[in-house]
Amino acid sequence: MRKQKRKTFIRLALAVALVMGIVGGYIGITFYNGFFRGNVTDHHQYLYIHTGWTFDDVMHSLREQEILKNEKTFRWAAAKMDYPSRVKAGKYRLEPGMNNRTLINRLGGGFQEPVQVRFENIRLKTEFSGLIAAQIEADSLSIINILNDESRAAELGFTYDNFFTLFIPNTYEFYWNTSAEQFLARMVREYERFWTEERQRKAEALGMSRQEVSVLAAIVKGEAMHTSEMPRIAGLYINRLEHGIPLQADPTVIFAHQDFSIRRVLHRHLLLDSPYNTYRNAGLPPGPIMMPSIASIDAVLNHEDHDYIYMCAKEDFSGYHSFATTLAEHNRNARRFQQALNERNIRR
Repeated sequence: MRKQKRKTFIRLALAVALVMGIVGGYIGITFYNGFFRGNVTDHHQYLYIHTGWTFDDVMHSLREQEILKNEKTFRWAAAKMDYPSRVKAGKYRLEPGMNNRTLINRLGGGFQEPVQVRFENIRLKTEFSGLIAAQIEADSLSIINILNDESRAAELGFTYDNFFTLFIPNTYEFYWNTSAEQFLARMVREYERFWTEERQRKAEALGMSRQEVSVLAAIVKGEAMHTSEMPRIAGLYINRLEHGIPLQADPTVIFAHQDFSIRRVLHRHLLLDSPYNTYRNAGLPPGPIMMPSIASIDAVLNHEDHDYIYMCAKEDFSGYHSFATTLAEHNRNARRFQQALNERNIRR
C-alpha cells in the first residue's frame, strides 16, 4: 500500500512537472516570439507615423506596407509595453530582422530619424512649397498659405512680394513631423542667424535693406553661371542703381513672363507691363525673381568696385560675360553674341 502511494505521488509529481514544463515552455516561447524574435521585413527602410495617429492607424500602416512578419506577436508586445498610449509621430528607421521590443522602444520613445532638408535654385513659391512638403510632414497647401499670407509677412518685416527672401538656401536638419508653422519659425531663426552684424553693416553702407540686398542678389544669381563672376555683376548693377539707370536685366523679363523656356530675350519681350520688367521700370523689382543663394547675397555685400555699366554674355557660350563702360563698346559685344545666337539657330 505504501509503495503504491509512493508510485502515485511520483506519477502526480511528474505530471505536475510536465504541465509546468509545458506551461513554462509556452510562456518562454511566447515571450521570445513577442519580444526577441526578428519580426521586421526588408520591404521598407522607414516607417512614417503622422501627427494625430492612433495605435490602430499605426497597425493599419504596418499591415498595408507588410512591415511585420507576424502582426499578432507585435500586438501582444505592444500591449505589454503600453505602446498604444504613447504613439509618437515621426520618421523611424526600420532594420530587417528587428524584433518587436527594439521597434516598440524606438517608436514609443520617439527616437526618430532626422531629415536633411535642402533647397536652392527655386523660382516660385509653389515650387518651393512642393519641395519642402516632399521632405517633411507639412503639406504643400499649408506651406503656400503661409507664403501668401500678407499679414504674416508684415509681422516679420516683409511684404507679400519679398517674403521669399526670408528663406536662406542651405541644408537644414529637421524632424519629419514638422508643421508649416514650425518650419517657418525655424526659418526665421536661421534668417536672423545669417544676417550677422557684419552683413547688416555692409547692407547699410549700400543704403539697402536686407530684403533689397536679396532682391538684387536674386538678379545676380539669375545672370551668373559662375560664382566667381558674381561680385563683378553685382558691382555693375549697383553702379546702375547709383546712376539712376534701369537695371535692364534679362532674367527679370523672363520672370515677368513666367516663361522659363525663353533663351533669347527679344524686343517683344521687353514690352510687357510688369513691375518685374527692369527694362520698363527703374530700380529694383518688388521681390526676388528667384531664391538668392548665399554666394549671390555675399557678392552684393562684397561687390567689386569698378566703372562697368554694361554687360553681355560672351559669344563663346562659356557662361562668362563681356563688360563695358560705354554703350558703343557694349553694342560691339552684343553684336558678337547675337551673331553667335543666329549661328546656333537660337531664335527665342
